[in-house]
Amino acid sequence: MPNSRTAHFWIALFSVVGLPGCGDIPGLGQPAAKPLAATLTAPVDLPALHLQNVASFDVYLDRNRLHAVFLATATDTKTPSVAYLHSDDGGLHWSAPQAIAPSAGRPIESKAGNDIQIAASGENLLAVWQATGELPGMGPLASAYSSDGGQTWAAGAKPTGSDADQSHPDLLADTDGRFHAVWLDDRDENGYQGLRYARSSDAGQHWELAQTIDDTSCSCCWNRLATGADGGINALYRDMVPRDMALAQSADAGATWRRAGSVGAFDWRFDGCPHNGGGLALADDRTLHSVVWTGAENRVGLYHMQSNDNGASWTPPQRLGEGPAFHADIAAGSGRLVAVWDALGPEGSRVYFSESADSGRSWLPARQLSPAAASFPRIVATPNGFLAMWLEQSPTGKVWSAAVLQ
Repeated sequence: MPNSRTAHFWIALFSVVGLPGCGDIPGLGQPAAKPLAATLTAPVDLPALHLQNVASFDVYLDRNRLHAVFLATATDTKTPSVAYLHSDDGGLHWSAPQAIAPSAGRPIESKAGNDIQIAASGENLLAVWQATGELPGMGPLASAYSSDGGQTWAAGAKPTGSDADQSHPDLLADTDGRFHAVWLDDRDENGYQGLRYARSSDAGQHWELAQTIDDTSCSCCWNRLATGADGGINALYRDMVPRDMALAQSADAGATWRRAGSVGAFDWRFDGCPHNGGGLALADDRTLHSVVWTGAENRVGLYHMQSNDNGASWTPPQRLGEGPAFHADIAAGSGRLVAVWDALGPEGSRVYFSESADSGRSWLPARQLSPAAASFPRIVATPNGFLAMWLEQSPTGKVWSAAVLQ
């Protein structure tokens, strides 16, 4: 049931303003459709929970229920607190947060861009984050699972059983209830991170099929898992050379993987890490959609691409936003695409969104979502529309903000 505290949350209808020139994409013309309206809301009341400074969050839709986890700091002890909550109305109201006990007292390295993750399949839930190891800023993945819909949690197994440095995880639950995980680590000790994979058939109590998808990847960019048009699994990640985004696919529930190719062949040559992954979504018509950022000379910016053949090829990149558009995500549902991103302006970083009703051929002008400085947005399609979430700056630290788009 929704938490009664939500009656005291700030929930206001925010009239988002179109930004001329931001997100206008030449195309065949946007079909007549009523633009989405945004209702701003807060998933949690941090002061009431004696928490401050949200460092990381994730959200996942399963069977019409939104599942979310977040990492915040206790105001009295400064220790990290990991908690779970859910919503049955598209993100307008949320359950009371339930602490995930295994995290108590242990430092955590997860933060924006290297976020805590959650996935769900019915009553089985799995959360994964990066714990602190022997060296600050590094550490192994830790997990917790629930078999009763998030009411109680227990410590899960490490995806590799190792204490080596592992970061930037992502999770996906398939239709058979198996959980799939990808992350980055340098197990080969060659100075490069690689994209790794493991699968669990019991929500993280045990792991199997541990393997390497790509032994050389960019070191500090998040990864994304998404279901493919053929029911397989897609992994979107940033490659090493060139530093373009790449797509790996499995057609046998994670037993084997193959590299499908680049998602945007910008041929970006760069000897550093942009700390910026991408977004991937499967639309109702079985087309794949991505948003990726590149720093390639004369092409710096954020782009949308579509694949009509399950990732074998992609349409030419379409720019979203203006030059400052950076961290981004995309979702598909109810005949629409919605992309969100942050962009740096004169008053700091703000979160914007744009929508398309013609499979990405054209996009409505971008509109601002966050009223204050904000970054690292996420977007998920819901039965009621879309839910956007981001981290927003406040006088006491970062807060977790959201907007229901309907």
